[in-house]
Amino acid sequence: MKSLLVLGLLLLPVAIQGKVYERCEFARALKRMGMDGFKGISLANWVCLAQWESSYNTRATNYNPGSKSTDYGIFQINSRYWCNDGKTPRAVNACQISCNVLLQDDITQAVACAKRVVSDPQGIRAWVAWRNRCQNRDLTRYIQGCGV
Repeated sequence: MKSLLVLGLLLLPVAIQGKVYERCEFARALKRMGMDGFKGISLANWVCLAQWESSYNTRATNYNPGSKSTDYGIFQINSRYWCNDGKTPRAVNACQISCNVLLQDDITQAVACAKRVVSDPQGIRAWVAWRNRCQNRDLTRYIQGCGV
């Protein structure tokens, strides 16, 4: 019984951390999911965005006290507009999903919601980290050596 408890405690940080992608692994996954060139946005822009939003961590969350909303997952998708977390006041839920699915290791639904976000007039500019860290910069290093 003690060994099961110890094993459970050792695995707990892994369960909480979720999947943290390597840069090229993430770039290849996005390419497979049709993100390269979606709405004119290059793969390097998506990889840069995720680096600065979540450090490629599927379980990343960030609470925003001003709006009482939370950003979820690898793309840090906000609960005020895009998903339902059951606690954000006046949530819109434009992606029609629970915010919890944005925290899964499988990023299929996070990618689908990110595509929905950039389909709005604001496009990729909806992400502050992209505007501050990626916009108008040479982003070749984000996909360099990835074979994409």
